[in-house]
Amino acid sequence: MFIAVPAKWMMGAPLLVQVIGPIHGGLFVLFVIKAIWASVEYDWKFTQTTWKVLLASMVPFGTFYIDKKILSPLHALVAGK
Repeated sequence: MFIAVPAKWMMGAPLLVQVIGPIHGGLFVLFVIKAIWASVEYDWKFTQTTWKVLLASMVPFGTFYIDKKILSPLHALVAGK
């Protein structure tokens, strides 16, 4: 989408958005479903983890923040059990 949207408006090429847009949207919905599943599976507290994961997923490159700052400590806890 980072390339497709500017291409649509600057070059008048809407095909990229028409192809990549639904794929991007579907992957986002899949991510949200998986995040909610993980919150149930690993007993995340909504106020501590789940809302941060869902909020950061709406920010460009926010998933990198999620992985480094939020999920890395949780992975260490799960590995230590």
